[in-house]
Amino acid sequence: MARIVFGSYMVRYPLGGVLSSSLQWLVGFHRMGHDLYFVEKSGWADACYDPAKSVMSDDCSYGTRTLHELLARFGLEDRWCFVDADGRYHGLSRERIEALFRSADVFVDRGTHGAWLEEAAHCGLRVYVDGEPGMRQMRMENSLAAGETLPEYDFYFTTGRNVGTARSSAPTAGKAWRPITHPVVAELFSPLPGGDGAAFTTVMNWQSYEPIRFRGDVFGHKDVEFEKFIDLPHGTSVPMEIAVSGKKLPVERLRRAGWRVLDAHEVTASVDSYWEYISCSRGEFSVCKSGFVKTNNGWFSDRSSAYLASGRPVVQQDTGFGDHLPCGEGLMAVRTAEEAAAAIEEIAGNYERHSRRAREIALEHLEASKVLGRFLRELGL
Repeated sequence: MARIVFGSYMVRYPLGGVLSSSLQWLVGFHRMGHDLYFVEKSGWADACYDPAKSVMSDDCSYGTRTLHELLARFGLEDRWCFVDADGRYHGLSRERIEALFRSADVFVDRGTHGAWLEEAAHCGLRVYVDGEPGMRQMRMENSLAAGETLPEYDFYFTTGRNVGTARSSAPTAGKAWRPITHPVVAELFSPLPGGDGAAFTTVMNWQSYEPIRFRGDVFGHKDVEFEKFIDLPHGTSVPMEIAVSGKKLPVERLRRAGWRVLDAHEVTASVDSYWEYISCSRGEFSVCKSGFVKTNNGWFSDRSSAYLASGRPVVQQDTGFGDHLPCGEGLMAVRTAEEAAAAIEEIAGNYERHSRRAREIALEHLEASKVLGRFLRELGL
């Protein structure tokens, strides 16, 4: 059994998709029998989002309450800590957290922006897990070019499984990147029968942050790639729906093109509403960030993993993930609207077979016990 301190963000942005993504790691490690703790820091002013008020502030009460209640469902209610903008510790005390770091076998940093590296200097291993493959490495290289020093870790992992290989044009910032797939605890998702009238759906952010400029090129987000598929509803008899958030959303244009458009924040108000949205869908169609597609980074979505675990077939824009996951039944990689329409029609015409295969792919390739077991073995734990 390993003592694992896992750092990510759940309090700061306590919406269903964000919570579900980190929860797969936490529940996965816990059910494997490891001694697990979650840590998070505010990091800057006005970092906490309150979905009930739709405001950003230093008030972390909504997020800490949501996290505590969620982790209590899995026996982890006494295994978390959040440090707010004023340095106050919520959940576990500062003394307890510092003692845990001194005795930990590994600190897994999944998006803390280096906030815990001082404490983590005293644990066995420090491991960075990159969730923005290609884009993250570009930022790192831009920082190096500006004369900045990067935080140091013992191991570097990336969810872009082609990064660091000849299959991807993504830079490496001089690091040896090891591949990892987003894990999913399949037991958390019920493969219920899919209704014939249900839509293919997805949950997405139109533009997560400003595009990245790197070596004279621009690497953007889903807003760029969606243009290639905007007329997709006209090519299929299956209803198409997106739950989307972000600035400058062309809602009326999307609706004119045949898309049902929902508010992503309403759909993901909680983990349960997010999971219910997936289970009520017929399948998923999703584009990927332009930077992911341009670099062929091999990324596959944690959200899409949840669809597969729910027995919902996935049609996802190709990032090179077909090099690592079986495509053709239950999971389709596409590059054009025509390919996407054909894939959706094929799934609709043979739904039970594709639904069954979707669940099998999750169990065979994405199940947390397998993904995280392999991860820890690579660390020698």
